[in-house]
Amino acid sequence: MKTLGAAFAYFAMVIGTGFLLGVVRVPFLVPRIGERWAELAEMPVMAVVIFLAAGFMLRRFPEARRPGRACFIGFFALALAVVAELGLAVALQSQSLGEYLASRDKVSGSVYLGLLVVFAVMPRLRLRYCSIFSTSRSR
Repeated sequence: MKTLGAAFAYFAMVIGTGFLLGVVRVPFLVPRIGERWAELAEMPVMAVVIFLAAGFMLRRFPEARRPGRACFIGFFALALAVVAELGLAVALQSQSLGEYLASRDKVSGSVYLGLLVVFAVMPRLRLRYCSIFSTSRSR
């Protein structure tokens, strides 16, 4: 049960930050530099947030520090993120799923898909980093 809590926490930290960045991106950046460049400008920030959120989640939830659980957490959080985004797109933008996917910019959309993969695997990658770091610190 704590593993699900870790997945929800990881999902909430990353998606919450993405929502807050969207509040800035849409009214301030999109009119000035366009949707593609605004989305691309946001992605390095989100990559850092993903890295930090995975580390925080691993420190906060010690039971997540097993390779299988770390993978489960990442992919479950990814599933939550995809369901949330698609659900909100369909509900709030009154678009069908196909219309929403077709409306995505091909360049920023491709980078976004890559970032979703990073989001899914980051808990496992950070687990390896954390174990190396804790081993070297104890010497």
